[in-house]
Formats: sequence, C-alpha cells, structure tokens
Amino acid sequence: MPARFRLADPALREVLRRIECTIRRGGGRVWLVGGSVRDLALGRQPRDLDLEVLGLPPGQVYALLSEHFSVQFVGKAFQVFKLQGLRIDLSIPSRMLADDTSLPGLLRQSAPDMLIDEALARRDFTVNAMAWDPDTMELRDPFNGRDDLDSRTLRHTSNRFAEDPLRVLRGMQLSARFELTVAPETVALCRTLSQEGQPSERLWEEWKKLLLQGCKPSLGLQFLRHCGWLRFYPELAALEGCPQDPVWHPEGDVWVHTLHCLDWFATERTGDEPDDLAVGLGVLCHDFGKPATTREEYGQVTSRGHESEGAGPTRRFLERLTNQQDLIDEVVPLVCCHLRPRALHNANASDSAIRRLAKQVHRIDRLVRVARADHAGRPPKQFDGFPAGEWLLTRAQHLAVDRRAPLPLVMGRHLLALGIRPGPDMGRLLDDCYEAQLDGDFGTLEEGLTYVKNRFSARCSSDPSSDLSNAHS
Repeated sequence: MPARFRLADPALREVLRRIECTIRRGGGRVWLVGGSVRDLALGRQPRDLDLEVLGLPPGQVYALLSEHFSVQFVGKAFQVFKLQGLRIDLSIPSRMLADDTSLPGLLRQSAPDMLIDEALARRDFTVNAMAWDPDTMELRDPFNGRDDLDSRTLRHTSNRFAEDPLRVLRGMQLSARFELTVAPETVALCRTLSQEGQPSERLWEEWKKLLLQGCKPSLGLQFLRHCGWLRFYPELAALEGCPQDPVWHPEGDVWVHTLHCLDWFATERTGDEPDDLAVGLGVLCHDFGKPATTREEYGQVTSRGHESEGAGPTRRFLERLTNQQDLIDEVVPLVCCHLRPRALHNANASDSAIRRLAKQVHRIDRLVRVARADHAGRPPKQFDGFPAGEWLLTRAQHLAVDRRAPLPLVMGRHLLALGIRPGPDMGRLLDDCYEAQLDGDFGTLEEGLTYVKNRFSARCSSDPSSDLSNAHS
C-alpha cells in the first residue's frame, strides 16, 4: 500500500485504531470510505473520516462504540453514528424495502451483511467509491476510482446515481475542488435529473463548498451549464450571451467574466469562512443587474445602473438557497456598490464619502475584495493590482470604518440628559447629528453635544411649538 495511505495526525490514527479493534472484537469489519480515501489517494489529509461498518447490526455497533466514546445515533434511514468531539462518522449499509426509486419516502433497513463492493456501488462518483481497510491495508476500488483520479475525471458510479438528484450539485463542487472534468455519460445522466422539490438546506451546502473550497469554481458552473441545470438558476442563465464593451471586457460576455472573477476570488480566500462566503457570493452575483440594463448606444455597449439593478435578482437567487437573511443583507450592498471603490478613487473622494459608503456596506474590506475580483476577471487585460482598492482600504482603515459602519456618537440617552423629550423631533435631531458626524462636523461626543445644543437652540427659535421647544432647558 502506498505510504500516502496514512493519517498524519497521530491522535486520529489512535482513535481509528481503537474503533477498528473494537468493531473487530465484536465480529465486524471497518472500512474507511468515500472522501476520506479519495483525499488520501490524492496525497491529502482528510478533514473528516467516514467509516463503513459491515457484519454487525446497529444495536451492537452502538453498544461497542459506547464503551469508549460518547455516541450519537442519527439518520434513521441510513444508521449513522457520530462520535462526540471527533470528526468521525460511522454508517451501516442499508437497502430500500422496495427497489422503485420513483416512489418518495421509501423505507430502508440496515444491511450489515452487504458486501463492501455492493455498498460502494451505491455511492455517487467513482472517485468516492473506494474503501480502505486500516487493519489489513486492503484497498477496494471496483469502479476504478484511482484511474479516474489520475486522469482527473469525474464519473458516476452506477445508474443508482439518479436516486439522489442533488448529486448533480455535488458534482458541481467536486469538479471545482479537485479540478475534474465530468465524463460525457455523467453529464448526459445529469441532464435527466431535476432539483425541483429538494430542500434548500441541501442545495446550500453544495453551493457553500463550491465557494469556500473550490480551486476553480468556473469548472463547477460550467458543469451546471453543460448538464442544463442553469434552468434552475435564471439569474445565472441570463448572464450567458449578455454582451460587454470589448475594450473594457476583452474576455467576452458577462457569464465568461463572472467565471474569471470567481476563479480569481478562489486564489485569494482568507480562510475566514463568514468573510469568504459573503465575498464569494458578492463576486458570484455582482453583475446580476447587467442583463436588464445592457444597451448598445452609438456602437458602444453600456450597462448603466447595473449595480443597483442587481439587488433584486441577488435577493431572489439567495433566498432560494438560504433563509439566512443577515447574510443576504450583507451580500446585496456588495453587489450594489461594487464599482464604488474605483469611482471614489477617481474622484479623490472626501472622508465624508468614505464614511457614507461604510454606512451603506458596513464592510469596506469585503467590498474591496469583490471589486478587486471584478477588476481582475478580464483576461487578457493585464491586472494592475487594483490601486483604487488599496487607496480606499487605507483611507477606510485610517477612519476606522474598514470593518464596520461609523457608530453614532450622540445617542438618545444623551438627548434625554439634556432635557429633550422622546418623540419625532428627538428622532430627527439624532438623524441630523449622525449626518453631521458623517460629514466630519464633529468627531467626539463633547463636540457632538455642542452641536446638539446649537441645533436645539436653532430649532426652538424657528418653531416654538415643537417638542424641542417644550423640553426642559
């Protein structure tokens, strides 16, 4: 067995050895399966371990594991055991009680007597249909997954692939993560499948992996295009054939541009998952407004207003994938403002303009990353490092607004302390104070309170009937 079939983490090796010995003592056998074996075959260390237990019923597996671990039993249909505090899942093979995969909600029963090759036949792709016995060092590869890895081919294992249509999206993210070309017969099978009726939570997990782990997200999206699945994502489909100014965008249409931008983004991920996810979605959606705004005027292609026009399709796209409204609210401003870094730089904008941009997007640092990917995704045009982004980020850091909106200095409690009663006038005065703060009229609380007193006096003089005039002096 090649030396690369070895876990580098000694603690993980010890846990695997203990599990293997425990199951073998009970008369069963443990196989390392799926992505764990795929990663080891590629010379990579797996993040998690997926184990298949053969020869023992679920109750006995639970009892044996509970001698050493805190065990959680999940998935009544598939008999999966999770070991608390460890990145290890164990499962027992199962069979459907009927073999008609067109019937929804079919019951499954555990099949501990199943042979490993039959269990592997039920997996999605050949590169995931390998199993390794950590005791005997035997490798089972009945579908030539290692050959497909060597040729960088993603191929479905069997026609049972169609049992779960979401395997198409798994193919999307796997082709992007491992830079695999999908076999023609797999593309043809995927064309016959539909994501209709699938829970958004499962869709979301695959899209997250595309953006957070994909080395070349363009490969995954091109696969969706080839198998006809862009029909489920009309916002993406609309980018195909949408023209651009060939001087500014020599790479081609908006679809091609978006693919280049995503591949650039993938080279600059930071490893901060919330940041990378928001930025990746911003890059993916940044030109969703172009199909509705693109015109040819006097022989020149324009898309005026496409930033703000992108808000609607971005929300619709994301709301079909996730109910995380906070995340959606973070991404939409990145789309609506992705040209602002260059515009502010060209205008040598004031501190006030930068504070107001921070108020709108909250995270200027993320906006610069989106704009940088947009600027870079135009080959063969030479990438110049995007000095506009560096300029804006430096200015925003100096103003302490690169990672947050400016916090109001003057709050309601300060106005109450001045004797100003709650009401509409207080709200308007607070708004005035915040606008003045953004304009740089004051920069400390003390200066803000002086501003309030001046505004207070001016309003009382101009409108004796206002709530402010009736406040305590």
